[in-house]
Amino acid sequence: MKFIFFANTDWYLYNFRLSTALRLRKDGHEVVMLSPPGAFGERFATHGLRWVPLPMDRASLNPLREAATLYHLVAILRREQPDLLHNFTVKCAVYGALAARIARVPATVNAVAGMGYVFTSDRLKARLLRPLVKTLLRVTLHSKRSLLVLQNPDDATTFADAGLIPPERIRVILSSGVNTTRFQPAKHSPDHRHERLRVLLAARLLWEKGIQEFVDAAALLQRWGRDVEFVLAGTPDPGNPHSVSAEQVRRWVDDGLVRWLGHVDDMPGLLNAVHVMALPSYYREGVPKSLIEGAACGLALITTDRPGCREVVTKDGFDGLRVDVRNARALARCIVQLDDDRELLAQLGLRARQKALRDFDERIVIQKTVEVYEELLNPRTVDASVLRPTH
Repeated sequence: MKFIFFANTDWYLYNFRLSTALRLRKDGHEVVMLSPPGAFGERFATHGLRWVPLPMDRASLNPLREAATLYHLVAILRREQPDLLHNFTVKCAVYGALAARIARVPATVNAVAGMGYVFTSDRLKARLLRPLVKTLLRVTLHSKRSLLVLQNPDDATTFADAGLIPPERIRVILSSGVNTTRFQPAKHSPDHRHERLRVLLAARLLWEKGIQEFVDAAALLQRWGRDVEFVLAGTPDPGNPHSVSAEQVRRWVDDGLVRWLGHVDDMPGLLNAVHVMALPSYYREGVPKSLIEGAACGLALITTDRPGCREVVTKDGFDGLRVDVRNARALARCIVQLDDDRELLAQLGLRARQKALRDFDERIVIQKTVEVYEELLNPRTVDASVLRPTH
């Protein structure tokens, strides 16, 4: 069988869906990765996967350009003739589902991780787009040959209550998964727990991820005379109007508030060099990748009681610490608490690792994803094991 994975960046496909594609390929199926051109597209070939570039602008509102994108997408689907198209993000779900209908793709899975800019922003552009996007989603998501995959129960309730899709066509799969063998606690010396505390925020540099609160907490700890290192990993997202600029981050670095690493390829190595993963997010997350990777590496987690984040830190003080949104002082106090109580730091990390193994291991997530594929593809075949290995 042939599958196409379609996302608005090659970065997303490479970092979040490569393992699923490799599982399908191992089982004897063909997987094509489809996205706009970027720095990661050529990397798929090293894994034996084919990548097809699509002319597409994530932020475009130009009707002619968008019509051209849809035209190219339909042409690719007609040429490739996949058995199933898996779309990621809201825009790709809308365009992919429309193109799949025109090209007569037998089955479609639409995956939306979090509610995103259009549904959560108060900016005029987002408010104007919201009714149109909702209408398009209602039209495209109601197909009986498609299912919608969301990452947390709050998003499922939001989509169903808004009438965007019948509840019976929604499946919830917690997160995109983490490789718990690659991401695991480091074997540190006993002195590691008593080293200078290092706190990491790893994310796309969007204000809603709590970037300002992270930096403000760093300033507070400096004022309080605490010797804690704040590390920022990630790059600006020029396609998102809520992105932090590189110039702003450099000013924070010059002020001695944070150490900025930019894009990091070796995330397990970085996570094994820090003690705490902080994500004081008020973004409408799916399930944040940085939190589940931090959990898998046995880090103490600090986050907010927001959809997606609360799925990782389920109980304040048990498998992590929770802070109120937009509250830098509360974040700073939590960091001080962990700096002073290294036993709590270790216990939170241990429980986070246990939760990652139980709920977020990518093998669990991939298997649940394959079961969604089977649910759509099985009605077209007598063999109920349609996605079992073909060799």
